Amino acid sequence: MKSLRLTVSALALAIAAPALASDDHQCIDDACTMLSLFDQPAVSGGAPASTEATKMGTWGIDTAGMDKTVKPGDDFFAYVNGTWAKNTPIPADRSSYGGFAVLRDLSEARTRQLVEGYKAGNPAKDGDQAKVSAIYRGFMDEAAIEKLDAKPIQPKIAAVRAVKNKDQMARLMGEALGGGFGGSFFGSFVNDDSKNPDYYVLYMGQSGLGLSDRELYLQEKFAPQKTRYQQYVAQMLGMAGWANADAAAAKVVALETQIANAHWTRAESRNRDKTYNPMTQAQLASMAPGFNWATFMKAGGISKAEKVVVSQNTAFPKLAQIFAATDLETLKAWQAFHIADDASPLLSKRFVDANFEFRQKFLNGQPEQRDRWKRGIAVAEGAMGEAIGRDYVKLYYPPESKAKMDKLVADLRVAMRKRIEGLQWMSPATKVQALDKLQSFGLKIGHPDEWRDYSGLAVRNGDLFGNVERAAKFEWDFRRNRLGQKVDEAEWGMTPQTVNAYYSPVKNEIVFPAAILQPPFFDPDADPAVNYGAIGGVIGHEISHGFDDQGRKSDGRGILRDWWTAEDAAKFEAQATKLGAQYEAYDFPTLPDMHINGRVAMGENIGDLGGVLLGLEAYRTSLAGKPAPVIDGFTGEQRLFMGWAQVWRTLWRDDALRQQIINGPHSPGQIRAFAPLRNVDAWYEAFNVKPGDKNYVAPEDRVRIW
Repeated sequence: MKSLRLTVSALALAIAAPALASDDHQCIDDACTMLSLFDQPAVSGGAPASTEATKMGTWGIDTAGMDKTVKPGDDFFAYVNGTWAKNTPIPADRSSYGGFAVLRDLSEARTRQLVEGYKAGNPAKDGDQAKVSAIYRGFMDEAAIEKLDAKPIQPKIAAVRAVKNKDQMARLMGEALGGGFGGSFFGSFVNDDSKNPDYYVLYMGQSGLGLSDRELYLQEKFAPQKTRYQQYVAQMLGMAGWANADAAAAKVVALETQIANAHWTRAESRNRDKTYNPMTQAQLASMAPGFNWATFMKAGGISKAEKVVVSQNTAFPKLAQIFAATDLETLKAWQAFHIADDASPLLSKRFVDANFEFRQKFLNGQPEQRDRWKRGIAVAEGAMGEAIGRDYVKLYYPPESKAKMDKLVADLRVAMRKRIEGLQWMSPATKVQALDKLQSFGLKIGHPDEWRDYSGLAVRNGDLFGNVERAAKFEWDFRRNRLGQKVDEAEWGMTPQTVNAYYSPVKNEIVFPAAILQPPFFDPDADPAVNYGAIGGVIGHEISHGFDDQGRKSDGRGILRDWWTAEDAAKFEAQATKLGAQYEAYDFPTLPDMHINGRVAMGENIGDLGGVLLGLEAYRTSLAGKPAPVIDGFTGEQRLFMGWAQVWRTLWRDDALRQQIINGPHSPGQIRAFAPLRNVDAWYEAFNVKPGDKNYVAPEDRVRIW
């Protein structure tokens, strides 16, 4: 379940791209911003990685990475990527590896070059670069951090010990919303109002878990993870100086198990019809008694909110009841653990190592921590991402890239219009609304036109912990002070150096940061067919999110409303259910007890199918009736499908794959490479896929949506 509390370990998400805290954004990859600050590795130094993008062969496909002994209809991922997969080790500091990771490495190396080139100075006087430098250098000063050990969190632990009643505990939970370290049973963020998109509104959702999803607490097959988590809770409490850490940890995990029972499932939590529940603060307090909402709201600085949109409304009374029924000492231990857990990546080696050993090594199978400079760059980006991005685009985003992307997007929009107009299952009434929504699509490419102002952020040399805490509070204050104000339409939800893309239903716009516009996604010198399959598929994926099972619920203005006829909605749902069943049938040989949750991954799977179809349609249109050239024996449409599959080069450690299947809204990359193609007639024709091939689907069983 997505955590809604603003924690330091989520700083890259909550600070660098706060707009993406809402489920109202669909991304092409699970990391909706840069990878989590501390979910990967800690060795100082190391030679700078290359800052030059790697070309994929001579015309856009790494043909040396293919395995042509595999039949395309049996395993298209292996056909396109098999030799690469056999010969590529997962780096020791990663739990998975592939095309996205390669580009993140590139963006990371470029960002390091920038940040380490910034001159040190007086952050209060010398501007953004001096502030970024102070944050980064503070993280890199291991000796100073080691000397402090647990001292930075001791005032916070002392404040927890001093709590005398549950009203005071509610106050601490409210303070945690603003980056104060620690947890809350109820998360909060500010975003565009889904039913009044011109204005910002306060959203609240379930929170309170230290593991990533309720199922890890409730399903017997995850008992090893839960047992190891309790050991980690005890370890953190012990290092924080908490008395009787083992006994307290058992009570903390028992408490979180109760919270998990109260939580909605991931599938329930992505249903936008069910998660928009507006109410006043008085109504919230009446609905969920047993928790001091007034104190909580005041401490979080959100008491002025006239409207609160509660996501999991039926969970709130249960969570408030759990809070009321839990003894104060257990609540205090729970809060103390979350403070230590959140802060551990900023503390001494014993905290860093404990956090890594559980969260990355045990849960995700990652053998080694990331180099310290990589984690330091992530901290700096989390705090001041757009300040770095402003310099990034000057060096790494040529204007011609935007011009070519503009044309690609225009072609994909024409393709979507053709497909909507040609749909046999959709009525004229719904088509009018769908075409109006497509016409209203917004587009952002590369970087913002206006940059964030960080002049109000206080940064001090030699104060890592304080700098990160102030950065989190700075961001929270920026967001909460917008309550009731007009939405800033020009704002971006990702920094330019982020390797990702997203669609926002509430703004009805698609966004492509500069960093994703590189091979294997986009190469201005590559064969057009490959680009239409790769970045064209990504563009089509994001456009299709406007019409997936949840994105379709907003209209052209971004208003959450039902604009479909009942008959068309039923036809759509029937095809979506059919698609979900396809994905749920896939087996993972090394994880026989794991399967994709078709309902949780539904939007992304629909996006992939739509993306491939739109890329294909746009490519065909671009040929203007002329035959496509044959390159190295491959036809244009073969190259297009290969471009799609090459994007999804992915290798997993088993533990990381398990976490992805549990937590991720996206299907694993090796599935994405071929799964949508099974429903595309042209793929069968291009590669002569026949009955008897492992991935053959009979024409009458293929999913037809967009």
